[in-house]
Amino acid sequence: MQDRRILIFAGGDLGPWALEEIRSGDFIVGADRGALFLLQNKISVDYALGDFDSVTSEEFIAIKRWCQEAASCDPVEKDYTDSEMAVIWALAQKPAEIVLLGVLGTRMDHSLANIHLLSRCLQEGISCRIVGEKNEIYLVDNDISISRGHYAYVSILPLTIEVTGITLEGFQYPLNRATLHLGQALGVSNKILGEIGKISVETGQLLVIKSED
Repeated sequence: MQDRRILIFAGGDLGPWALEEIRSGDFIVGADRGALFLLQNKISVDYALGDFDSVTSEEFIAIKRWCQEAASCDPVEKDYTDSEMAVIWALAQKPAEIVLLGVLGTRMDHSLANIHLLSRCLQEGISCRIVGEKNEIYLVDNDISISRGHYAYVSILPLTIEVTGITLEGFQYPLNRATLHLGQALGVSNKILGEIGKISVETGQLLVIKSED
């Protein structure tokens, strides 16, 4: 699995845009209602897991038939959300990258918890990003180069109490070894001038959010 990506489709906001992320060779995981979304779009699912409390019994039967493998758990007697269970499982596979889709939505508590899952992946040394309809989110603790793509803005926000040594190259508003503290919004709504922007961090964890207009 080390040379493959794992794409996790969760039960938040999903649409045709999410299917565009799939590449040949990707390992596809459906977490709870995310598995139903894949079934409805006739996307082969390698593994489905969760409590499946957001689908009907008939839909769950269809999911089990559609997926190569499925694992369910009690919706009450569990310590993890479906998305977290999927990420824990994916990390154990040591993939080249984990991509999270359908982890943002109307439930702000779930959205924030899923953003925090990026920290777990970072600590395990596995590249991970969240892809939404309007945003793409990374978590950085060293160096990263990101493409501008179709996004209008790039914002940086500290996830830890303090992030030091922040350097931005190729941005409208560059930084040179700056420090941001939790609660500061100085890094919101920057822009990549060319095609690629470079971000460096010395200490701490920095959220990098690419957003459409």
